[in-house]
Amino acid sequence: MTKNTMSLVSGANGHLGNNLVRLLLKQGIPVRAAVRNKNNTKPFEGLNCEIVQADITDKASFVSALQGVETFYAVGASFKLWAKDPKKEIYDVNINGTRNTIEAAAEAGVKKIVYVSSIAALNYTKLPANESGGYNPDRRDLYYNSKNDGEKLAFKLAKELGVELVSVMPSAMIGSEAFFPLNVSYHILKLILNKEIPVDTKITLNWIDVKDVANGCYLAAEKGRSGERYILANEECMTITDTTALAAKLYPELNLKVPNSVPKIVLYSIAGMMELTAKLNGKPPLLTRKDIAMFSGLQQNFDISKARNELGFNPKAPELAVKEALDYLMKNKSILGA
Repeated sequence: MTKNTMSLVSGANGHLGNNLVRLLLKQGIPVRAAVRNKNNTKPFEGLNCEIVQADITDKASFVSALQGVETFYAVGASFKLWAKDPKKEIYDVNINGTRNTIEAAAEAGVKKIVYVSSIAALNYTKLPANESGGYNPDRRDLYYNSKNDGEKLAFKLAKELGVELVSVMPSAMIGSEAFFPLNVSYHILKLILNKEIPVDTKITLNWIDVKDVANGCYLAAEKGRSGERYILANEECMTITDTTALAAKLYPELNLKVPNSVPKIVLYSIAGMMELTAKLNGKPPLLTRKDIAMFSGLQQNFDISKARNELGFNPKAPELAVKEALDYLMKNKSILGA
């Protein structure tokens, strides 16, 4: 990729997309930032980039936006684990969005696509999970299904259409520049600081600094081999309870209490009540029975040697990523209180 050629980032006002725009600009690369809503200009204040309207559900908008682009960072997606109609709002959006954007990129003459997949598309049955272990066999969650099926579709279309495509698979991104509403992962840290996690769920997260993921995306464009997948995560995961203990140590003035462990049947009961409340008020529940069934006790440990060796990916330790992300939230109380 040459420095004077245009790159396009979709989902450019999102957490990863916006930090990727900032990184590319620092590298001296001209950036076109694609967003659904051009009126949301706050994430681009002080940034010298072109902003265009494009929606992954509208192929024509991307055919237009991708004209003259050499490298397309396909970041934009529906990133949520709960919806009133998950098939329509999550699965269909992500699958159709993958098809629309890759077909549009081929029509526009894009040379390389960095497709942002997810660790959700990895097989966790043998740990540490790696890129060669295949896809996630657990089909209980439509977001997870959309990332598995979406990545397979991305590789298939890219091969058929003759476009270079590299897939990157981030874990739970936190830290750095963020705007309301926070992404799913960052929101968990907000819940911890606001004392809104009542019990130990034994759910783990593989924390990764979003700046490291943004750099991994850039490295994938520079060095990634077409048709390959690269995990952008840390080797070890942390439980939400261990994360709370770290926050309590860092901010003793908050008097954070480390959640107590309860029997799984109690967790299911609490989650069931939260789901019922969500149906009534239309707001995402803090916890669902599916979350407990799929994620309680699930270890999210990864072999990232492929990304280290081939891309030069070198993420900061999860504890440091958490500390810096918590510091950011504490300094930006408007986000914390939103």
